[in-house]
Amino acid sequence: MKATWNNQVIAESNDTVVVENNHYFPIDSVKVEYLKPSPVHTTCPWKGLASYYSLDVDGMQNPDAAWYYPEPKPAAANITGYVAFWKGVKITE
Repeated sequence: MKATWNNQVIAESNDTVVVENNHYFPIDSVKVEYLKPSPVHTTCPWKGLASYYSLDVDGMQNPDAAWYYPEPKPAAANITGYVAFWKGVKITE
C-alpha cells in the first residue's frame, strides 16, 4: 500500500493493518521528514487517545492529516507504532 499527497509518497508498506477501513502504516515505512507534530488529540472509545501529525511536503501543509495511537487500548494493540492518513492523502495499492 502507498500513501501519497502533494505528488509525494508519504508512506509505503506491504504490512499495513486495516481498522475501520483505514490503512495503518508501520512508522518505519513513513517518511517522517514530512510529519510535523500537531497539538490535536481525539478520543476513540475502543482505541483510546489519538495524536496527530500535520504534513509538510514541498512547502505545502495539510493540518492534522495523519493520526496514531501512542498508547492504544488493549483492543487496538495491533496498531501500536502505526500511522493512518486522511484529508486528501490517497491510499493506493
